[in-house]
Amino acid sequence: MSDQPRRPRRPAKPYRRPQKDPVRILAFEALRAVDERDAYANLVLPPLLRKARENEGPEKFDARDAALATELVYGTLRRQGTYDAVIAACVDRPLREVDPPVLDVLSLGAHQLLGTRIPTHAAVSATVELARVMLGDGRAKFVNAVLRKIAQDDLDGWIERVAPPYDEDPEDHLAVVHSHPRWVVSALWDSLGGGRAGVEELLRADNERPEVTLVARPGRATTEELLAEEAAVPGRWSPYAVRLTEGGEPGAVPAVAEGRAGVQDEGSQLVALALAAAPVEGPDRRWLDACAGPGGKAALLGALAAERGAVLLASEKQPHRAGLVARALAGNPGPYQVVAADGTRPPWRPGSFDRVLVDVPCTGLGALRRRPEARWRRRPEDLNGFAPLQRGLLRTALESVRVGGVVGYATCSPHLAETRAVVADLLGQFPDTELIDARPLLPDVPDLGDGPDIQLWPHLHGTDAMYLALIRRTA
Repeated sequence: MSDQPRRPRRPAKPYRRPQKDPVRILAFEALRAVDERDAYANLVLPPLLRKARENEGPEKFDARDAALATELVYGTLRRQGTYDAVIAACVDRPLREVDPPVLDVLSLGAHQLLGTRIPTHAAVSATVELARVMLGDGRAKFVNAVLRKIAQDDLDGWIERVAPPYDEDPEDHLAVVHSHPRWVVSALWDSLGGGRAGVEELLRADNERPEVTLVARPGRATTEELLAEEAAVPGRWSPYAVRLTEGGEPGAVPAVAEGRAGVQDEGSQLVALALAAAPVEGPDRRWLDACAGPGGKAALLGALAAERGAVLLASEKQPHRAGLVARALAGNPGPYQVVAADGTRPPWRPGSFDRVLVDVPCTGLGALRRRPEARWRRRPEDLNGFAPLQRGLLRTALESVRVGGVVGYATCSPHLAETRAVVADLLGQFPDTELIDARPLLPDVPDLGDGPDIQLWPHLHGTDAMYLALIRRTA
């Protein structure tokens, strides 16, 4: 036996309980809902924020907390593709083998490190504490190790490391740099046309936080009333649009709370305005919104119809969405009717209407600024699922309009398979129709394309990528 005395053991460090950060916990819960339940952030986040603000304890949210939580959720979702590529370079296993809750925490941390001005030490330590609270100490050690690797470079440096060179694979390069699935990059590029600069501007615009845009419903509210709100400025194109430049809570605007105004992207307003301005031959008394849910376009169309003594019929297949339409139209200055009906098997007689709007269900690729998670959920095969419905709804719309009347085919997607391909197919089946040049109906809006249809773009117009074709029945 050795005669050497044993060294006294160092006392173990006392266990430190993890610090709860209500902002990051809320952001994590929102991401988990998006991942687990296929929820949409714009539906999940508001009730979480409302509940947090109602908490009277020491963890009560203020406006800065809400703003940070919102940025963490939306920023992480928008840049998910880029962050996945960075995280994949920092772990020793395929991302599919990383537990989804751990990947959500890592993505939150990556966004703080690469997409915000939060100091590196604060970003790492706060995310590790979140991992301790939500995942346990063991997984927190893994999170800590990965985040320290990510922190060794900035976003530009990481992109240079993980994105393939543009000259070798342009679409894959843009997919990683701008965080879009490759097939979406390809589809948007085909629809937009042109070279690299234009599509990069579009992809970049998809990753910007959109302004809140209000619509003053004619006969019920005015833009002057809405412009009296703090940080409110006129819309770019619609005479009824007002933008809240600093975000803001639309529900706090009295006209919105009372239903006299609403939240509506300016692109949607322009679709309704163009249809209302299209020339028709003969009477102009009966208008139809054949896919009216949730009611934004119907409310604007109903007000415009009332100004001319026309009546709007708003039809929506799903009863609960028909209820939303009825709520949006409540208080309309003129007569209207809301029905729950299948637009492909309508209860009205053919040739009943002078103007018809059919805003068809679609992939939603035109609204990726507002629903960033949609880009990761959609698949190319989804186009095949929407195609029969889109064609069926347009067919019924063309049958529902009288000779001399006009149909507006609209969709919140610029994908050619959902826009021009649908219109071309139905025009081939209805030889007694013609396309109207819609561009002169919006004379103040530039860059509407080659016509006669209209394609709006986030990077050119500051709107969702709405598409509109106007079709007249001729015989």
